[in-house]
Amino acid sequence: MHIYTFALVTSIMKNTPLTDIHISLGAKMAHFAGYQMPISYSGINDEHHAVRNSVGIFDVSHMGEFILKGEHALDLIQYITSNDASKLTPGKVQYSCLPNDQGGIIDDLLVYRLGEHEWMLVVNASNIDKDWNWILKHNTNGVEMHNISDRTALLAVQGPAAIHVLQPLTSLNLSNIPYYSFMKGEFAGIKNVLISNTGYTGAGGFEVYFENSDAAYIWNKIIESGADYGIKPAGLGARDTLRLEMGFCLYGNDIDDTTSPIEAGLGWITKFNKAFISKTLFENQKKDGTNRKLVAFEMIDRGIPRHGYEIVDATGKVIGVVTSGTQSPTLQKAIGMGYVSSANAQIGAELFIRVRDKDLKALIVRLPFINKKSE
Repeated sequence: MHIYTFALVTSIMKNTPLTDIHISLGAKMAHFAGYQMPISYSGINDEHHAVRNSVGIFDVSHMGEFILKGEHALDLIQYITSNDASKLTPGKVQYSCLPNDQGGIIDDLLVYRLGEHEWMLVVNASNIDKDWNWILKHNTNGVEMHNISDRTALLAVQGPAAIHVLQPLTSLNLSNIPYYSFMKGEFAGIKNVLISNTGYTGAGGFEVYFENSDAAYIWNKIIESGADYGIKPAGLGARDTLRLEMGFCLYGNDIDDTTSPIEAGLGWITKFNKAFISKTLFENQKKDGTNRKLVAFEMIDRGIPRHGYEIVDATGKVIGVVTSGTQSPTLQKAIGMGYVSSANAQIGAELFIRVRDKDLKALIVRLPFINKKSE
């Protein structure tokens, strides 16, 4: 979802309802998507391993939430998103994207079906205004729209022990929430809390949506419940390394207004059984192929690939660019993703990352980078 480049906190920006708690915990704070956000507390690697092996808690209240209501809400969602939302029943969630009319991606998002004619769209913090205005522009049939981003808090409790931490706080049976599903009910004594299972870490876990006014109370309840499991607050730094190990796209890095879902390997969220923006363009790309493709690679030579680094072939010819890269805490090796010309995109092919004028060897691999055997 958005590029994790961080600026020091020097100007006026938004806070989440938990900012004071993060500061009191000694979090390293930075400017991200217009918000003051925690990047790390005990260290990115420490937080990463806590999530992979037990449980961590992320404040992601900066994300945007829109409610769409009415008998034409589905029609609007079908037209503005690439996936087929008609397949959703109440209680189900779908990953999708908002294509622009040039074949790029305005944003990637989650689509929640709350009821027969009620939906929630969860969008990236940096794109809230852009997304809202785009949807509003295409709302020609009077769909009721509410931007509840500024009053909605969101915690992601991730890791194999997440269910053991959260279950004592609710009468909802969390084991009955399959992947990409949700339930609403009472949580920690607070009514009307939405708990979903979508994840962005590959470690399992849940997202908890509630009103801003309950944020500190719910955070503290989860921390208290997680004490026996060594729960750790985790920042955006670990969120980035965790998602990259799974090969999940990050808006602003791996996808943006200039990349198509077909190029990005997101053909699976691009359904052609309905009318939607840029449909014909994407159909042609699927039929004819694209000039470039998003690939995953592991470094053979020592060096860390970073966003914007050139990708070259054995002759030194530039064939692409790195979009995401890091040192994988799980694999203890450098990994990355980037766009390369389609002729150079085969699994198993060698390529080189230009790091400070040195061309370092890498190997194109299948996603995800990790699996249960390597965790």
